[in-house]
Order: sequence, then structure tokens, then C-alpha cells
Amino acid sequence: MVSTAPKDLNALGQSLWLDNITRDLLDSGTLKSYIETKSVTGLTSNPTIFDNAISKSNWYDEEINRQLDAGHKGGTLFFNMAIQDLSRAADLFLPVYEATGTVDGFVSLEVSPLFAYDTQATVKQAQALHAQAAKPNLFIKIPGTPEGLPAIEEAIYAGVPVNVTLLFSSDHYLACAEAYMRGLERRVAEGKSADVRSVASLFISRWDTSVADKVPAEMKNTLGLAVGRQTYKAYRDLLNSDRWQRLENLGARPQRLLFASTGTKDKNASDTLYVAGLAAPNTVNTMPEGTLLAFADHGKVDGVLAMDGGDFETVLKAHTDAGVDLTALSEELQAAGAKGFVKSWHDLMAAIDSKAKVLS
Repeated sequence: MVSTAPKDLNALGQSLWLDNITRDLLDSGTLKSYIETKSVTGLTSNPTIFDNAISKSNWYDEEINRQLDAGHKGGTLFFNMAIQDLSRAADLFLPVYEATGTVDGFVSLEVSPLFAYDTQATVKQAQALHAQAAKPNLFIKIPGTPEGLPAIEEAIYAGVPVNVTLLFSSDHYLACAEAYMRGLERRVAEGKSADVRSVASLFISRWDTSVADKVPAEMKNTLGLAVGRQTYKAYRDLLNSDRWQRLENLGARPQRLLFASTGTKDKNASDTLYVAGLAAPNTVNTMPEGTLLAFADHGKVDGVLAMDGGDFETVLKAHTDAGVDLTALSEELQAAGAKGFVKSWHDLMAAIDSKAKVLS
């Protein structure tokens, strides 16, 4: 018997997004099928996903040739192809976008990580990519690093919907929420619409991977969920704040908390651990294709995450007592993630260059 878990998640108010995009997913009708049969209501992408699709298949060969013939190369060639894919995906999700009052049904495209330390270049590219796609349900992904926060504020102020990525703690989340609200408040002060959408992507599984050899067996695979629950409490508290209520009264919509990196890395743990354990209304869970298929096959939704985050304090204290510096680790994970994004970008550019040489 196939699980009803994806529908159950939707019923409690959580959006289930796919963390994958390839031309084959689109051409084969697989993404359309996921929307129709597995309650998928959105999609995220990153350079690593495109790198794998381009370097390990011939799905993009024909389009790379066309782009080369048109004189495009490198980053420009990539973004042209990525926007083609994400525009098609955005069209598939448009009925969801409209049916949910423009709350759900989004796809995401990441800016170049090479602009990580250049606020104005990031904002300029975010505006250009969003304009090029010309899809209302397209998020531009910007890292929530200290250097990325000003770019998030400026992009929101400019009216660009933003998926803030690379968040690893409740402190990271609150910093990006502050940037989001500042951007909206500046818009309101100038008589502009406060309705600019955003999600805040909190990475979960990397916490457990990083402490796997540092904690007792009974504590393994508990830290990521605890950080997710702690951040969910911070999210719900912020939505209840006077500051946010004032913005909402002026037409703002919540920057929804998104649980990312929810594929289980430990083969001895449940393959749906980070989905079942973070079922919460008015949030998003974006998952790899394998996790989606596992959840649709045998997943269960046992309950709704408590607004106060449940037992997260006990779990976090146990890790602190075991010698884990949670603040330092969150900064290390974010820094490593940012470096990983740059490496993925260079790998992607190398894959495109390699394909171009073979095809020319």
C-alpha cells in the first residue's frame, strides 16, 4: 500500500518541494507526475545538480551547441539553460501558485557564488536573472552569510523574491529575517508594496554528519532535528511579534521557514527521518528525489511540530555537555557550505567547458 504521507503533509500546511531539476525530469514528464501523484508543490536547484546533469548525461548537449553557436559561454551559457528549465518548471507549478494565493508553487535559481562578497553585484545579478526568467514564481537564491545579508535586504527592497540559503541555526535564521523585514520596511516607507515573497532555508542533515563521531550512539541523528525545532520556535515567535504584525497589516506575507538538506546521510537511520520529524504548518521541506520517493512509498506523519519546538533544549544541552560548541559549529558549517558552493560553481563551469570542447 502506497503511503499517503505526502498528502498528509500538505493537509497540515507544509509544502513538499523537490530538490532537483534536470531536463530529463521535464522532458520525461516525471516532474509533472510528481506534482500529480506525490503532492510536490515546488522545486529548488543548485549548481551541483546542474553539474551532475550536464557532465553525466547528454540531456544538455543539443542546447549547449545552440548556446555556443549564439556566442554564449561560461556563466551566461549556464544561466540561459538553467532559466529555460526553471521557466518550464515554474509553468508546471503555476496552478499551485495561483491556487494558494501566490504562497506556494515556487522554483529557485541560485546567483553565482563568485559574487558572495560583492553586495551590489549580487543584487544586480538577482534582478537580471529574475527579469530574464519573467516568472512570478521564481525565487533567486542568495546565501545567508554575513556578506549575503545586505544583498538579501537590497534584493527584497528591489522587489526580487529571495530564497535565502545556507542557514544553519536559529541565529542565522533571525539574521536573514531581519534583512527581509528591513527590505520590506524600506519599501513601505516609500509607498511600495510589502508583498515580496521569500523563504529561509535551514540546512538540517549536515549537523548530524558533523558530530557523528563526537557523540554517543544514542545521540546520533538527533542534533539536526533539534536545531530545526529550535529554529521553528524562533520562526513562530517572530511571526507573533508586534514588528511582523505591523508589516503583515500592510500586506506582507511570512518569509516561510524551509527545511533543506533533508536527505538522510546515515544508512542506519530512517530514510525519511528529516521529513517526518519536521512536519510543521506554514513551512517547506525540500528533499532530494530519493527521499521524496521513499517518503511517498513508506513515509508517515506522526504529528505536528509543537510551536515551542518541543524537546530541542534538552537535546542541544546534551550535545553541549558532550563537548560540541554549537555556535562555532554553525559558523563552520556555513563557511564550509559557502566554499562548497564556490567549488560546485567551478566544477559546473569546467563541465560546460569540457562539453563545449567535445561538441565543437
